[in-house]
Amino acid sequence: MVGPRFSFTLHATDGKARTGTIAMQRGAIRTPAFMPVGTAATVKAMKPESVRATGADIILGNTYHLMLRPGAERVARLGGLHKFMNWPRPILTDSGGYQVMSLSDLRKLTEQGVEFRSHLDGSKHMLTPERSMEIQRLLGSDIVMAFDECPRADRAKDEIAASMELSMRWAQRSRAGFDAGDDHAARAALFGIQQGALHEDLRRISADALTDIGFDGYAVGGLAVGEGQEAMFGVLDYAPDMLPADRPRYLMGVGKPDDLVGAVERGIDMFDCVLPTRSGRNGQAFTWNGPLNLRNARHAEDTGPMDERCACPVCTTYSRAYIHHLVKSGEILGAMLVTEHNLSFYQALMQGMRDAIAGGVFSRFTKDFRSSYLRT
Repeated sequence: MVGPRFSFTLHATDGKARTGTIAMQRGAIRTPAFMPVGTAATVKAMKPESVRATGADIILGNTYHLMLRPGAERVARLGGLHKFMNWPRPILTDSGGYQVMSLSDLRKLTEQGVEFRSHLDGSKHMLTPERSMEIQRLLGSDIVMAFDECPRADRAKDEIAASMELSMRWAQRSRAGFDAGDDHAARAALFGIQQGALHEDLRRISADALTDIGFDGYAVGGLAVGEGQEAMFGVLDYAPDMLPADRPRYLMGVGKPDDLVGAVERGIDMFDCVLPTRSGRNGQAFTWNGPLNLRNARHAEDTGPMDERCACPVCTTYSRAYIHHLVKSGEILGAMLVTEHNLSFYQALMQGMRDAIAGGVFSRFTKDFRSSYLRT
C-alpha cells in the first residue's frame, strides 16, 4: 500500500522542543531528524545500507553538483537518484541556492536566476527557480527545496533585504514550477526557505510571504554561514515561531552536536550538515564527552573504544589505538570507521532528544548533555 504524499504529525512537545513523524511514500522520518549529506549521490566513506544502519531515515542530495555530474537527465534515464545510489528511503535535495553564495566568484545573479561557471570545467549553466524544480524532479527528490539566494550575514541590511525579497519572488516561481510537474508534485513535498540573515523584521516579512504562498515545510536559511553560535541562537529564539507550527521546521547546514541540541530547544525539527562525515575523514570523532582528535599521540596505546557510551559497531569492535594508527597512516579504513561512528553518534543524539521530549524530560537531557559534552 502506497503511503501518503506528505504528512507531519506532532507526538509531543516539551517547551519549544518537538518530536513527531513525517510520513511519505518512501518511508517515515522521525523528528527531530538529522540528514547525512550525500552531495554527489554518496554519503562519503559509507555504503547506503551502513548509513541506514546508523538510524538515518533520510539523506540529502545536492542539486548543483548532481546537475554538473553526472547530470540530472542521466540520473533520470538510469531510474532516478534512489535507484542510482541504492537508497530506497526519502531524499531531500537542496535547490542550488547555497552555491549562489559559496561560489560567488563563478556566478552572475539576475532576476531570472543565476548563471554559473562550473567549478569542474568552466562550462556555463543557467539555474532558475524553474530549472531547479525540473532538476529535482528528474532526480526524483522526495523533499524539494525552493530556489533562493543565501546572503552572508555581514552584508548591509538593505542588500540583505533586497536578497530576501528576490528569494521570495523565486519562492513563488518555485511553487508554480513544482506544481507544474504533476507526476512529481503528486508524491513529493516542497519546502520554502526563510531568509533575512540576523534581522528580525526581515525574517518576519520572509515568513509571512512564504506562509502566504504555502509550503509543506519551512526551512530557516541564511545561518551557519560564519555568524557564530550565539548569533545563530539569537535568530532561532524567534525565527521558528514565525513559521507554521503544524509544519516541519528545517535548519539548513547545521551543525555541531551542541548546535543541534540548542536548535531543538528552540523548535527546530530537521537538520543536515557535512560535519560528521568531513570530520570523520579528518580523524575527528564526536563523542558524548566531546570531540576527540584521533591523531593525538595519547591514543597510540589506548585499548579502549572511541566512546565508552557508544554501542555502534565501531566502538564495540575497534580500539582507539587501532583507529589512531589508521588515521595517522592515511588508511582509507580509518576515514570509514570514524565516519560510521560519527553518523551513529549523531543519530543516537537525535534518538536521545526524541525520547527525552516524549518523556517530558528534555531539560534534564540538555543539562546532562552539556555537562558531559562541553566539560572540556
